[in-house]
Amino acid sequence: MCNHPWHNRIRTIYCILPPHMLKEIAKNGTPQQRVQAIDTLSTDHTFRQLRSVHSALLAAKPSVSVSPVPAVPSAHRSIYTAKNTETLPGTLVRAEGAPKSNDVCVDEAYDGLGATFEFYLEIFHRNSIDDAGMALTGTVHYGDQYDNAFWNSQQMVFGDGDGTLFNRFTISLDVIGHELTHGVTEHTAGLAYSGQPGALNESVSDVFGSLIKQYTLKQTADKADWLIGEGLLAKGVKGVALRSMKEPGTAYDDPVLGKDPQPADMRHYVQTTQDNHGVHINSGIPNRAFCLAALDIGGYAWEKAGRIWYETLNDSHIKPNTNFKAFAKLTVSNANRLYGASSAEAKAVSKAWNTVGVL
Repeated sequence: MCNHPWHNRIRTIYCILPPHMLKEIAKNGTPQQRVQAIDTLSTDHTFRQLRSVHSALLAAKPSVSVSPVPAVPSAHRSIYTAKNTETLPGTLVRAEGAPKSNDVCVDEAYDGLGATFEFYLEIFHRNSIDDAGMALTGTVHYGDQYDNAFWNSQQMVFGDGDGTLFNRFTISLDVIGHELTHGVTEHTAGLAYSGQPGALNESVSDVFGSLIKQYTLKQTADKADWLIGEGLLAKGVKGVALRSMKEPGTAYDDPVLGKDPQPADMRHYVQTTQDNHGVHINSGIPNRAFCLAALDIGGYAWEKAGRIWYETLNDSHIKPNTNFKAFAKLTVSNANRLYGASSAEAKAVSKAWNTVGVL
């Protein structure tokens, strides 16, 4: 397993809504939507700056002792409300084992954190995000109609959405799984959040976010929608989700949100300095590769395709600067090791990367 010391990792704020989408809203939306998008972009930028300073302070401190891992892994969830402020974590409203509240956001967050914990434990025998029983914390009702959700290396944070473009951000289980998987990547591969490594970071979160949803619904690969953020777009928005893993570039085409810019293969790779050099855009390429491999292998995608990707995430050969080609070769190597070089699984993985032009 490729474990990097916590104080040496580069940490960031991982938001589900990419900057390019918010910038389209700021350009095309109503006056209120434009103000809201600019406020969200400003809040996200401020958080990144604060987190950078906090990370530097942490790096200067000596490492602290770690509490022993409980003998029997179990979820430890705490859901808070920010009461539409930007104070974290806020007021505790539901702790582990407490009954349902009368707040749908609280209960969706609680259930989503639980589903993610259960998936990693049951499928990969991973004890929470850090594989050491990390408590899972979520804050709902963050900000005033805040159009985003994010993982800040410590907890999940959910906005309520503005109601005209986006619904509440607790509504999509795959979004919750996506954001928490950024934490898993931090504790395993440590993929740098820029360029191709950053796009792989985003793709890994999409992959496992989708698998968590599929596992919860007990869907085979051919029955899954392969969408990220299905249900998040408000009524009247021309689109079905934030991203499509099966058909990158087709998730939305809306006068306010713009058109989904994700490429489906390397021939259409987007060279840009925005969005950390396109981490949310070019992730469509490895996303499609995983989807193609999973569909080709068949059955439950988490059982074989998911196993191959998880083993790759934990491969000792993966580095923070790993690019698409190096990652693809590692997935083929792990498929060979797990199932045999001439196996249908290994051939499916190799074929998928060839189809998207990476290998």
